[in-house]
Amino acid sequence: MPLSVITDTSCDLPDEELQRYHITMIPLKVTFDDGETFLDRFELTPPVFLKKMRMAKKLPKTAAPDPNTFLEHFERGLRDKGEVLFVSLSSGLSSTFQTAKLACNMLSSEQVKIFDSLTASLGTGITAIKAAQMAAAGLSLDNIVDRLTLMRKDRQVIFTLDTLENVVKGGRLSRVEGLAGTLLNIKPILMGNDRGVPEVVEKVRGRKKAIHRMVNMLSKTSGIPLNERLFGISHVNAEEDAHYLSEMIRKLHNPVNPILISEMSATIGTYAGEGGLMINI
Repeated sequence: MPLSVITDTSCDLPDEELQRYHITMIPLKVTFDDGETFLDRFELTPPVFLKKMRMAKKLPKTAAPDPNTFLEHFERGLRDKGEVLFVSLSSGLSSTFQTAKLACNMLSSEQVKIFDSLTASLGTGITAIKAAQMAAAGLSLDNIVDRLTLMRKDRQVIFTLDTLENVVKGGRLSRVEGLAGTLLNIKPILMGNDRGVPEVVEKVRGRKKAIHRMVNMLSKTSGIPLNERLFGISHVNAEEDAHYLSEMIRKLHNPVNPILISEMSATIGTYAGEGGLMINI
């Protein structure tokens, strides 16, 4: 069936995956403490973002696209394909989903659907890939949304922070607590909850221990067997650890699909901080 699958730049999908599945991205906005604003990924690559984030005293601020930007993309998708599905970053993390819904309501078209992934980074990206695969298989738009809703119940998001600097900059942790955590080499492990919001579930000492724990926390679900799931690993300047994590997943879970590995864009990387490492399935 003809369907335009659109997502936002928090999806962290590599360019080759976007091209392979004909997925379009709408950029979020990133503003640094010097007042400079960039369109995520379109004007701000992960390496440039990392450099600017290191220099910033305060965390960059991210903002959802405005309704008119969504309208332009939705109208273009309708002209090109006849139907549109927008897969959004978790509504628990951003106003992107709500703004997309507003634009959809302004358009008043049953051929445009907005789906809340309730996850982030490659979790959103994998959801967009599944939508594109189902569209290519000939499923209807409503059927795709129904199936994505069922799949969403089995999503798993696990990530760890290597530094507490961004948590301190963002005001979620005092400088004293941050210093204590750094001195003790504490690495928090977080998981996404039912509302699509990350929660600290464990604190371990040491990076390697945190990575091993992440893999062991992956659990069987009531849906697709774990080895048949599509795994995504995203990171902030931690490619070596991402590949190490990938090898551990291969050895323990033997996935049948290639594991996606990508750099986090500014939208999610702002909160993960340098060394941030995330698994999404």
